[in-house]
Parts: sequence; C-alpha cells; structure tokens
Amino acid sequence: MKNSRSESYAAAGVDITAGYKAVELMKKHIARTKNEGCVDDVGGFGGCFGLQFAGMEEPVLVSGTDGCGTKVKMAILMDKHDTIGIDAVAMCVNDIICCGAKPLFFLDYIACGKNIPEKIAAIVGGVAEGCVQSGAALIGGETAEHPGMMPAHDYDLAGFAVGIVDKKKILDNTKMAEGDVVIALASSGVHSNGFSLVRKVFDIDNNPDSLYVSCSELGGASIAETLLTPTKIYVKSVLALLEKIDVKGISHITGGGFYENIPRSIPKGLSAKITKSAVKVLPIFDLIQKTGNIPERDMYNTYNMGVGMSIVVSKENADEAIEILKAYGEDAYIIGEIIKGDDGVVLC
Repeated sequence: MKNSRSESYAAAGVDITAGYKAVELMKKHIARTKNEGCVDDVGGFGGCFGLQFAGMEEPVLVSGTDGCGTKVKMAILMDKHDTIGIDAVAMCVNDIICCGAKPLFFLDYIACGKNIPEKIAAIVGGVAEGCVQSGAALIGGETAEHPGMMPAHDYDLAGFAVGIVDKKKILDNTKMAEGDVVIALASSGVHSNGFSLVRKVFDIDNNPDSLYVSCSELGGASIAETLLTPTKIYVKSVLALLEKIDVKGISHITGGGFYENIPRSIPKGLSAKITKSAVKVLPIFDLIQKTGNIPERDMYNTYNMGVGMSIVVSKENADEAIEILKAYGEDAYIIGEIIKGDDGVVLC
C-alpha cells in the first residue's frame, strides 16, 4: 500500500491512506475474535471461514443483519465510540440465537463523513468485543468515507452475522402448549431500539448538555451513560440452555417491544399472558415514560422495559431452566404463561 495515494481523491474529501491506517489499528482487535473456523487475515477481498459439520446430520446456516439505529448519535454526542460496536453485533447474534443457531462469524459496515483512523479502530474494537462475547469471528468488513453526504464527525454502523444449527434442532414452536411458562432474561437497558423517541423525550438534539447531569432516578448515573450502555448478548447462556432443556420458543425483544416481538415465537391459537407486576422494569424506562408523558401501552410497544429476551419452556422445566440461565450470569425469572387465544400477547 506504500505507493497508494491519490492527491486528487484526498482533495475531494476521501483519504484512502487513512483507511489503510484504520485497518492496521483494528487488526489487534480482530485478532481477539479468531476461532477454529478462521482461515485467513483481514485485508483481502472476502472473509473466509471454514465450516465444520461434525455431529450435524443436516447443517443449516442462519443469518441476521441489523444496525444500531439512532443510538449511534448518542455515541457521537458523547464522543465515545468503543461500545457501539457491541450493539451492532448483539442485534444480529441475539436474533439468530432465537432459531437455535450458534454464531460463526460477523462482518461490519461503517459509513463515515471522514475516516479518522483512531475513531474507526475504536468502533471496530467494540465490534470485536461483541464477537468475543458471542463466540463469533470478525472476518472482515468495510469502511466507506462519504464526504458531502454526511458531516465529517458522523458515521453509521451496521453488520451481519452467520450462524449454524442442525436442521432437526431449529427451534419449532409447534410443541408449545397452554400452561407453558414464559421466562424473562433481563436487559442491560434500552439496548438499541426506540432512540428516536428517547431523543425527542429528552430533547437531546437541542439540549445535549442535560444528558450529563447526575440523575437520582438512575442511581447517580447520567442519562447519557445509561443510554449508551451496550445491548446485552445472550448467546452463550442460551446455547447452554438449549443443550439441556427443550426450549419451545425464544423472542428477542427489540423495536416494537412486547407487542411485536413476543408473538413472533408463538403459534396461532396461543398467546402469551404477561403479568406486568412481574416485569422488573428498569429505572431508565420509568424516567422516559414520566418525562415524555408516554402511555404505558406505547412503552411496552416500543421498548424492552427490562426484558431483553423471552423464552418459553414447559412448566416442569422452568425451575431447571432458570437455574441454568442464572449460572451463566442471567437475571432470569418468570413473567407469564401461554394461554389459548389469538391476541399474540396479553399484558395484565
């Protein structure tokens, strides 16, 4: 790359040498994510990964793609870029684990107004941390410099994950039945959804300084640091659960909250009856609701409210399932049951 530099392109706002520097800076982060499937180094035209099918009768690849939404704006406002990458990975791997798939690898995409190598490396450092938490390898990605299309300090981050599962082990809700139990896995906060409403409620775009004041409702933390808390990754705990328990359905509680996501894992003719008093609502959600005067239903239709994932198991397996999940550090507890009906989810 020593001879690769275009003065004309640099004058137009794209410094390709900055891209090379960013790649060099991020390699130490990427190295942390290597697993048994990695077959080459970052820097080629495609990320290579060797599949291993030992013990699988009919391996199936499962993929998921997502971004971090306008939570990225919070990272930009705080000038803190080393955790937003965890969110990008979490939004993808938490989705594919709902099928029962083990994440294999991840690729990211960063679009920026100006490529500042140290900032890009920090973002990728967060992506690498998310990959380590989920057991996925970061095998490649892309950084695109877009002068004139977005301000120099702005960027957006997205990516995709690929996982694998034996076809016979793909989660199938056909065995779900009335009387099954709904288990909640606690979230770490707002995760990566509903930030457009968050920004409106706290008037973040016009009054960003208010975010940095210590807030008694949040135990002395600021709104800013609370909102930027990374999305929790549930992969390792859920994989451990799947090895020992017959799980009948999993929902990743993202945008659309309870009303949109929980029904996605429930068959027609059944619904999830959720007891609101059982939900451990995090203080940040109480603060959002109070500050924005938001109806309760809208809160449960937008945010995870403290529940990052819901898992359905039979009543007789509930105690053992919770014990396994807690052994992996999850705050797992029962929030409801499966009932007859076509409402999808009923909160009472």
